[in-house]
Amino acid sequence: MKILYTAHATITAGRDGHAQTDDKQLSVALSRPGSNKAGTNPEQLFAAGYGACFGSALAAVSKQRQGEEIGEIAVQADVNLNQDEQGGFFLSVTLNVAIAGVDDNAAEAIVKAAHKMCPYSKAIRGNVNVVLNVNGTNLSHEHF
Repeated sequence: MKILYTAHATITAGRDGHAQTDDKQLSVALSRPGSNKAGTNPEQLFAAGYGACFGSALAAVSKQRQGEEIGEIAVQADVNLNQDEQGGFFLSVTLNVAIAGVDDNAAEAIVKAAHKMCPYSKAIRGNVNVVLNVNGTNLSHEHF
C-alpha cells in the first residue's frame, strides 16, 4: 500500500464546536442539524466530500471508457442522519448523478464503475446504504 495523501483536521467541542485543517484551508464552525445555529454539520461535510470524490471517479471512468472526457457531470449527494428503534444513529446516502453527452446505458455503466472505484464508496460499502440515481433512473435494485 502506498499512501498518496493524508488529511489532518482538528475538531473541538464535537458537533457544537469548530473544525480546522492543519493548513487552515478549511476552518468552519460546527452546529447540530436543525439547531439553527451558525455553522455546518458533519453530514454536510460528508456529503460535500463524498460528492466531490464520486464526481472525480465518474470523470476518471468516463475518460477510460470513452477515450476522452464526456459532457458535464454533476453529483448531488444527500446524506441522511437516521435514528433506529433503539435510539442509535446511522447514516444513509443518495447520490443523484447527472451525466450529459452519453446515452442512458453508458451513463448507468459509468456510475456503476465509479461506485466500485470511489474511495468513499469503498470505505462505507456494506455499512451504509447508498442509493444511486443516474439521469433520473434509480439503480438501487442492482448489486454493485
